Amino acid sequence: MPKLKKINNPKKKSTRPSWEEYFLNIAEIVSSRSTCDRLHVGAVIVKNKAILSTGYNGSPRGLPHCDDIGHEIAGGHCVRTIHAEANALVQAARHGTAVDGATLFLTNSPCYDCFKMIVNAGIKEVIYENFYMSRYEASKKVLALAKKAQVKINCFKKKHA
Repeated sequence: MPKLKKINNPKKKSTRPSWEEYFLNIAEIVSSRSTCDRLHVGAVIVKNKAILSTGYNGSPRGLPHCDDIGHEIAGGHCVRTIHAEANALVQAARHGTAVDGATLFLTNSPCYDCFKMIVNAGIKEVIYENFYMSRYEASKKVLALAKKAQVKINCFKKKHA
């Protein structure tokens, strides 16, 4: 059998995305399933570089979608939908998938209520691409809660060509 010769091209840059970019790209695709046109959000729960669950913002299972019947607005926010991160956690629970110690990738940062669920689910790290100002103006408090709960939370900006 002939021996394979490895050829290195030092001038060629890798276009392969980092793991963070990879999972954030998947979260972006997941967000395209959103049924609330005010903001499409996607979530991907990952452990050991394997996807455990995904979620997007939308109406509860079997109920009408914002895209079909309009928004249910309270305090300037649509309350008809379940947030992407909550849907990802629910999907994992529904299918018996443990998420303790996992990382959550989000297209938008979690709101305060969802972050409390993230803490209780045992998620160890949250990586998001865009900051989201949620109802009650509590999104900034998420960072303080993350520190107290010892959950890493970081904004990751993808590299664009």
